[in-house]
Amino acid sequence: MDRLQQLDLFAPAIAAAGQYDVAVTSEVSEWLAAGAVCALGVSGGKDSQAMAIRLAEYLDHIGHQGPRVLIHSDLGVVEWKDSLPVCERLAKRLGWDLIVLRRSAGDMMDRWEARWASNLERYSTLSCVKIILPWSTPGMRFCTSELKTDLICRELTKRYPGQKILSATGVRHDESAARSKMSIASPQPKLSARGCQGMNWNPIAPWSTPSVYDYIALKQEPLHEAYTVYGSTRVSCAFCIMGSAGDLKASASCPDNADIYRRMVRLEIASTFALQGAKWLGDVAPHLLSAEEREGLADAKRRAELRVQAESRLPAHLLYSSGWPTCVPTEEEAQLIAEVRLAVANILGISVGFTTDGEVIARYQELITLRQAKGKGE
Repeated sequence: MDRLQQLDLFAPAIAAAGQYDVAVTSEVSEWLAAGAVCALGVSGGKDSQAMAIRLAEYLDHIGHQGPRVLIHSDLGVVEWKDSLPVCERLAKRLGWDLIVLRRSAGDMMDRWEARWASNLERYSTLSCVKIILPWSTPGMRFCTSELKTDLICRELTKRYPGQKILSATGVRHDESAARSKMSIASPQPKLSARGCQGMNWNPIAPWSTPSVYDYIALKQEPLHEAYTVYGSTRVSCAFCIMGSAGDLKASASCPDNADIYRRMVRLEIASTFALQGAKWLGDVAPHLLSAEEREGLADAKRRAELRVQAESRLPAHLLYSSGWPTCVPTEEEAQLIAEVRLAVANILGISVGFTTDGEVIARYQELITLRQAKGKGE
């Protein structure tokens, strides 16, 4: 008998000791007893794997009678190729349906590229004072909100109108400082459409990372190749905006990820914005780039410094607040804005309007009038 078989024999005893307890609240327990929908978000990563298997056992144990489903939001070409197959294997093991969702307007990479094109248009029309980066950021994770949470909640309320819905994830407290503060369960307003009530549920939030790996080993569930073949510590986008240096290198070592790596670096080059603030994705695996792309990356870094220097001349009171100007610039200030705009346009190789002091002042006045009219309309 091998170690995994031995461990499996002792799994009930280990679970009873609390290592693999399912975290619940009184309200979650009430909803489960009432047959609430259990929708488990799965990504292909270890945490959602462990969560799904353990929760399936738990729901059987308590006699849950409500609908159960796995749900995966596919981010497209930025995904590891093994992510969807892992989710499919998990669904087959549990005997549950797997719902796979995709953004109709394009995948994550399409979203970043379209955002950059939109930001250039906004800059051209002086709808923003500083050029805005194409990437999502830790403080602005539209990659999660738009392409995961919104899609999942919309689908669940459509499928299960008028029902109570528990949306479960594999979020754990020891993953980060921010996640350490997350509650076991919380209301999810986006699950309130069509007469539904919804809660987010993090049933393995207290589990440690070793416990997750141990549990998956106990259940003899194959891990994603990102862990077993390439040595990554987590599975998300192949090149995540919050990925560690080690995980980015691990991803770059997978041949399947080479094309999306180059595509993302090309957006760094075009925009002069690094994927992770001051950390350029292009520096992770320059050997995957062509000579032209490597030269372009070096030039993008130079142009980024020039862009930052030019925009640093703008005083804070001339910047927009929530997308709107708060004051009309003086002629001298308007001339400064015009000079900076021309400099940035030259750096990025784009054309922009509002490049004289008079045009800048008129545009600020126009936007302030629009904002006031909008406020009165509300």
